[in-house]
Amino acid sequence: MKPRPLLLAGGSASRFGSQKLLAEWRGAPLVAHAARRLAEGSGAIVLAVIPLGAESLRRVLEPLGCEVLETDRTTLGLGGSLSAGVEASADSNGWIVALGDMPLVPVETIREVCRALENGAFIAAPEHGGRRGHPVGFSRDLYDELVRLREDIGAREVLQRHRERVMAIASSDPGIFADIDTRDDLKTLGDRPLNS
Repeated sequence: MKPRPLLLAGGSASRFGSQKLLAEWRGAPLVAHAARRLAEGSGAIVLAVIPLGAESLRRVLEPLGCEVLETDRTTLGLGGSLSAGVEASADSNGWIVALGDMPLVPVETIREVCRALENGAFIAAPEHGGRRGHPVGFSRDLYDELVRLREDIGAREVLQRHRERVMAIASSDPGIFADIDTRDDLKTLGDRPLNS
């Protein structure tokens, strides 16, 4: 069974000034690019975690084939969103965790993270220039730790606790770091190539 892809799309976008995940880039909302890539790379149905009442996000994500989970835990930050997604897919054989504001993560990188989990990795993450990027894959064995997360640092504490067991997947593409926090970030994204 494939690991379940989770798309965390519950951020408040306070620095962007509006709902950044719906900001248009190359003819589609940012979150649509992230969702399409995650679905293609994982070969599985994406579970998108969104805030309660976020109908605009639901209207973008459901037509792309995503299952949508609305939860008040998004108010707790990335950790809350992640724990809600993991708990809602408790029967999964691991999780590939991606962020809705990262439209440039290569499809092939997602595939490699999936393959690593399927081949028994405890945690797998792409790395470029000595830095870890996204998405991050977690094995089923980490269920109990992931569902307890609540802070806005996401799974950083889990990664730190098990740093010796993180499988680093070499990536030549800095798209694994390209997240959009401000309108300037969106402008910088500009016409960057969409690598697969």
